[in-house]
Amino acid sequence: MEFRLRRYTPADQAAVEQLHVAVLKETGAYLGRGPWDDDVYAIEEHYLNSGGEFLIGECDGKIVAMGALKRTGEGRAEIKRMRVLPQYQGRGYGQRLLQALETRARALGYRLLHLDTSVLQVAAQHLYLKNGFREVGRTFYQQRQPSGEIQPLEMILYEKPLL
Repeated sequence: MEFRLRRYTPADQAAVEQLHVAVLKETGAYLGRGPWDDDVYAIEEHYLNSGGEFLIGECDGKIVAMGALKRTGEGRAEIKRMRVLPQYQGRGYGQRLLQALETRARALGYRLLHLDTSVLQVAAQHLYLKNGFREVGRTFYQQRQPSGEIQPLEMILYEKPLL
């Protein structure tokens, strides 16, 4: 299987939404659709038109991975929406995606990358630590369930200076 990275196009939108939800559901980190993932439904606005990037990973024409870079301030960008379909994990696709986003961040002049991932996404934690990110804090996302119950999800915050 040949894996290739390319820039997002509007024709990818439905596949990106499906990939986003499928991966989060697989890890138990899916909180339902809410304001925390509005960017997934407006990629050009949130990433491509505002100093960022959104990459798609394909295997034999099928979208199996994605990742984004979002400008968050002067010299700062956030790695977002790193997703690899479960059946394609463990093949180095996430690594290649992260390296491509870091390369793009440097080309855009960013000096610091930051990101968050849930405590449930253990593979992602290992990927970020292996690539020089360090934990700088923790926070919680909270969602109100239809029953009225609040469901907290613990998030780990990471940073990495770009040299």
